[in-house]
Amino acid sequence: MTLDSYRDQVKPIIDPIVALSVKVGLTPNFCTLLSLIAAAGGGYAFFRGDVLFGTFGVILNAFFDGLDGAIARTLNQQGLRGDFLDHTVDRYADIFIICGIFSGPLCAWWIGVLGLTGVLMSSYLGTQAQAVGVGRFYGGLLGRADRLMLLIVIGIASIFIPAPILGFSLFAWLLLLFGVFGHITAAQRFAHVWKNLKQ
Repeated sequence: MTLDSYRDQVKPIIDPIVALSVKVGLTPNFCTLLSLIAAAGGGYAFFRGDVLFGTFGVILNAFFDGLDGAIARTLNQQGLRGDFLDHTVDRYADIFIICGIFSGPLCAWWIGVLGLTGVLMSSYLGTQAQAVGVGRFYGGLLGRADRLMLLIVIGIASIFIPAPILGFSLFAWLLLLFGVFGHITAAQRFAHVWKNLKQ
């Protein structure tokens, strides 16, 4: 299900923004750091129970996370350092946002821990595939772009539907989904890597 596969379809929308960003002097690494700051701010807002600003932080995180790679490709500045920084920041961004949700009033901690482990393990196995020589693999049910989109949708929906559904908030249901689908995605990626290892 991952939205990452639709990158070419949104390219005509992103290209003018990338061109403007390059013109004003934004660099890929600076955008990566902006995405981290946005995630930290969003996570803190969720911790305070402020869904509106928390969701805005997620939107900014997604925006700058997509922009950094697009600028790097435009300037032909794709390199190992930028890639390493991007993946490190992505994991910290996931931690800031999800911990902010379950350490505040929006979700029970045990559901949040399940969601966080699902997110981290699926992400880890996506990059570990490259480390063992199979090549980076981001297939499976739930990629990072999917998670960010769901966070934005649920954040907006929570503003209008703050009451629990079957005893859980919308954010609790979302992190439960992150946990279950995240571990399924991790298993799918593990199976792909295992099958393609030479020994």
